[in-house]
Amino acid sequence: MSKPRIHTMKELSQAISISRPTLARFFEDENSVLPSTAEKIRKRLAEVDYVYNFLATRQNRKSTGMIGVVIPHFEDLFFASLLDSIDVAAREAGFTMITQSSHGDLTSEMKALRKLRSMNVDGAIVSPLGTDGNFEVFKEIGSDFPIVFADSRPIGHLPKADFAGTDNMDSIGMMVEYLCRTGAPPVFLAMPKLNSNAVERQDAYFRKMQECGAEGRVIETPTHMESWEFERFGFDVMNDHFSRGRYVDATILCANDRVAIGAIRAATTHGLFTRTGEGLGRLRIAGHDDHPLSRYIFPALTTVAQEVEGIGRDAVSLLVNRLRNGRDGDGVKKLRGGSLKIRESA
Repeated sequence: MSKPRIHTMKELSQAISISRPTLARFFEDENSVLPSTAEKIRKRLAEVDYVYNFLATRQNRKSTGMIGVVIPHFEDLFFASLLDSIDVAAREAGFTMITQSSHGDLTSEMKALRKLRSMNVDGAIVSPLGTDGNFEVFKEIGSDFPIVFADSRPIGHLPKADFAGTDNMDSIGMMVEYLCRTGAPPVFLAMPKLNSNAVERQDAYFRKMQECGAEGRVIETPTHMESWEFERFGFDVMNDHFSRGRYVDATILCANDRVAIGAIRAATTHGLFTRTGEGLGRLRIAGHDDHPLSRYIFPALTTVAQEVEGIGRDAVSLLVNRLRNGRDGDGVKKLRGGSLKIRESA
């Protein structure tokens, strides 16, 4: 026998003889009603066909209890880890996370931001594309609710916009110092300039090389290869150079691990990393991020680990502070240091 279909909270209240305020508290948090009442509601809900409309019940509230998150790609394992840490911290703070991907496209990012605006989220955490891409949209959205940037940020100044991320000067500097101390000074393989990290990490490289008394040099890359397919980018660039005999005995610092993984694949293709009794050759490759796969490739990648869980928690903390204590005051930066992971590749 089919269960009676219930469409509204009012109908549900009448059908199971529980007041609407009690039902609202139960759906918001089961622990907010007496255990006996919660058990009674659960038993009676099993007798009807009713789906609680989480979004509809929040549209007319001063606070919806929802925060939006926009990242460049769901498939990127770094952003998957960042989302996980944001979700845990948001739940602990009493918020529900609504997540969207910009798919590495500025137009999609703009649409995602405006969709969050239409959903009346309380605030947003964004890993933005480019260095200034949707700057005007951020200003527009920021007038409605607070925005915290995570991992990367627009280069331009957005008043009251907070940021949680890695201290690239510290983390890249740590790697440059290690490479200079243990072998030939590194050349730099930049990542496509798709966000602020690309700019900051290259600047950090040159600054630290100067401090180490060495000359900084960037590996030549084609100008048209501005893609989020970082592994392919690293492979294509270094495969071309290795095939011409360039950088075959260099120390190469890659702007991120995904680029480094592509570079290592190119190196193994050309026999520059081999499993011999003499160990690895003179070529050294290092990265940044401590990508989950970096320790399992051959050779295992020397890199700098970011505090992804800490960055996610910092982003939520900054947003909650704006929501609970007001939006006045200049933007706050919370930067986390990195930790060196020395492995086979360098």
